[in-house]
Amino acid sequence: MMVAPIDDGLYIGLMSGTSLDGVDAVLADFSSSRARVRGAVYRAFSPALRGELMALQRPGADELHRAAVAANALVDVYAEAVDELLASTAIDRDAITAIGAHGQTVRHRPADGYTWQINNPARLAEATHIGVVADFRSRDVAAGGQGAPLVPAFHAALFQDRKTARAVVNIGGIANITWLPASTGTDDVRGWDTGPGNMLLDAWTERHLGQPFDRDGEWAASGRIDQTLLATMKAEPYFAKAPPKSTGRDLFDSEWLDQRIASLVSGGVSPVAARAGSGSGEGAPVAPQDVQATLLALTADTIADALTRHCGDAKSVLLCGGGARNPVLMKALRDALAKAGVVAAVVQTTDEVGVPSNQVEALAFAWLARAALSSQPGNLPAVTGARGPRILGAHYPR
Repeated sequence: MMVAPIDDGLYIGLMSGTSLDGVDAVLADFSSSRARVRGAVYRAFSPALRGELMALQRPGADELHRAAVAANALVDVYAEAVDELLASTAIDRDAITAIGAHGQTVRHRPADGYTWQINNPARLAEATHIGVVADFRSRDVAAGGQGAPLVPAFHAALFQDRKTARAVVNIGGIANITWLPASTGTDDVRGWDTGPGNMLLDAWTERHLGQPFDRDGEWAASGRIDQTLLATMKAEPYFAKAPPKSTGRDLFDSEWLDQRIASLVSGGVSPVAARAGSGSGEGAPVAPQDVQATLLALTADTIADALTRHCGDAKSVLLCGGGARNPVLMKALRDALAKAGVVAAVVQTTDEVGVPSNQVEALAFAWLARAALSSQPGNLPAVTGARGPRILGAHYPR
């Protein structure tokens, strides 16, 4: 197969992840040896769109029609983000080679041979008059892979160091790790989803406080960890499963959490049951703020456990995603790493090495669009479990 030369022009990356909060958009410049962000914007979802995207995570009536309508509404937010990005950078749309648009995951079932990100890239190309690359995950799944995580190849391009072994931890709705051994090649790069990142924390906060997330982890900090509930959640078989692996709301949803809280009633009294009367809800064995504290500990502990098992000689841990802006979560993660004996690693956010932590994933999909149009593979088979390298994405020309 002939490989096209890499286009080192300008690309836009759009990412709306499992947190379901909105769209991150970046304008990426690949003209130098290191990707550079020329501009970035964030567009929050309206409550109506967020509610519908959340509802589509579970089976329901008239799903096909509702998913198509929601995809159109999602793309309209994408188009608004692109327009705002171009206006803020004063760059003409004709200068943009392509948009990499991830879409919104509503099902992730690689064991059943599919993953579904709702999107309407044709509508986006029409609205922006820019070519679009979309549907990045399906080819990897068709090749026997998980279709996720896809960011490790980009992490290697951006963060790998020939002298320092690094782990990149992205804490979005789901948390994932990329292991970057001290090298200049990708043969030994690994990556996998560790489990919940912010997803359950956000869902519990919305249920009890009516807020989309726990700002700065303040509510979690007001509670105490319920060790019985934590142990019950950590007994989930996914955590012990060896990579390659990926997960999402198909497993770690509110029902998963409710079942484990309910098991404390059927399996015995929780250590904090005596405090359940203070606003916890009738029959709840654990106070809501204590559940929040325990969910935060779950995220920190499962990331630390994965780093300890698979990245024990890391000298640097780089944190990105929304969770990197939660100081309580960051302290919990550092404490968990220290408790596990991973004390040699320098733990810092990607901001400290020149890439804002909230821009990494959107930048990755700009990079993946560039790879697709240059006929370069975008997956790492050792990460996803695919049968081999594959060019990812479908192109909708301008």
